Amino acid sequence: MQSTEVPISMEVEAVPSKSTTEVGILPPKPLFEPLKPHEMNDGRVQFRKVSVPPHRYSPLKKAWMEIYTPIYEQMKIDIRMNLKARKVELKTRADTPDISNLQKCADFVHAFMLGFDIIDAIALLRVDELYVESFEIKDVKTLRGEHLSRAIGRLSGKAGKTKFAIENATKTRIVIADTKIHILGSFANIKIARDSLCSLILGSPAGKVYSKLRAVTARLAERF
Repeated sequence: MQSTEVPISMEVEAVPSKSTTEVGILPPKPLFEPLKPHEMNDGRVQFRKVSVPPHRYSPLKKAWMEIYTPIYEQMKIDIRMNLKARKVELKTRADTPDISNLQKCADFVHAFMLGFDIIDAIALLRVDELYVESFEIKDVKTLRGEHLSRAIGRLSGKAGKTKFAIENATKTRIVIADTKIHILGSFANIKIARDSLCSLILGSPAGKVYSKLRAVTARLAERF
């Protein structure tokens, strides 16, 4: 019996092979322009809000232009006062040179609200690694009545003499607002100032704190 199957013939199509020179050519590298600061966040606008306490409302009105000018003109950050919410609002712009400027400006405004002078607080815009640290007298020792009043008196001294001595020795700025204490300075200097203030709160006489400060500052001067 003969088979009826037809032999299948396979057609092979010859494709001309590419030369090695053509295969070796890579597409040119893409050249992307560097991202602008406002584009790093997908072009989203960033905001910060700083609350204005009631007792700082009048000083803010008087010093508004001194706050507004460096923030708007030098740091390129939009600033406005929201009278209804009683908050200072900050916003990045398309021409803001650095995204970190927003946080620096927020720290500057916050420092002013805590009671620092503008001439001191503006250092937060100019110098990196400056911080504001806050604590209360009751965090160090629980004092009431006259004992608390005497502790506040020891901190400031006669006509602010003790406070100024600590500020000058440690290169910091100190604000004593009732039982709250705010210190502006570098990390190491804040620690020295805080230790001195804590000693005064715990009852050390000013003379003893001065002598300890002299020793610490002399040691710091040798290190640097």
